[in-house]
Amino acid sequence: MDQNNSSCATWRSPKIIIALIAILVLGSIIIVSILRERLVNEPQWQISVAGQGRIAYDPDVARVNLEVEISKVAKPEDALNQLNEKMKQVIAAIEKSGIPKENIQTQNYTLNPQYDIVDGISKINGYNANQSISVKINEINKNANKVAEIIAAAGKAGTNKINGVSFEASNLNDLKQEARIKAILDARTKAKNIGNALGVKLGKIVGWWENYIYPESTIDQYYGKGGMGGGGAMTEPSIPTGSRELVVEVNVNYKIK
Repeated sequence: MDQNNSSCATWRSPKIIIALIAILVLGSIIIVSILRERLVNEPQWQISVAGQGRIAYDPDVARVNLEVEISKVAKPEDALNQLNEKMKQVIAAIEKSGIPKENIQTQNYTLNPQYDIVDGISKINGYNANQSISVKINEINKNANKVAEIIAAAGKAGTNKINGVSFEASNLNDLKQEARIKAILDARTKAKNIGNALGVKLGKIVGWWENYIYPESTIDQYYGKGGMGGGGAMTEPSIPTGSRELVVEVNVNYKIK
């Protein structure tokens, strides 16, 4: 009798009860993990392939960034007046060369004091005024010299810096779609070849991503020769547009039947 009571007391011990509960909890965690592994992490059975589509094209649009800068003018209002007068001449020359007003946009307009250090003291030594504009030139594929003509005309009128020339296609979205379709067809062909080699059939597409590689299109800077911005002779630059190529890459995941 005493042994039975002792056994019951042992099983009723808090330590034993806590140990049993821990075993049950651990067992439940293991069972849930096994079920989750089978339900959530089911084998994918997929074929992943990468396709690429390339489209070559000739740009038909150019953008030229022009700048007029007036330096070290005693009064700020005089600096702005000189800048405005010079920019009016530049814009008039560009419009005279066949560019509509709506294709000329101001990018930057600033007025800043010019400081010099004299005897260790910073003093204002005039004012700098600056304005930059972007000029859009269409149909350059029909006139290979159009960009050079605009730059030369602006230089004669007073621009003293050209911050960049970029080229693009007016139908860029159509070209991207054409390259995208080529990339998808390339991926499909590769997937079929892999499936045939493995002896499996392809099912539906279960995932894909796309990457567009932008073509190089910019000439960073060009500085005119011979009196640029000074109203003297301006050497007409040689700026070939060349051909461009855009690339679309796709990665496609096919389910194996």
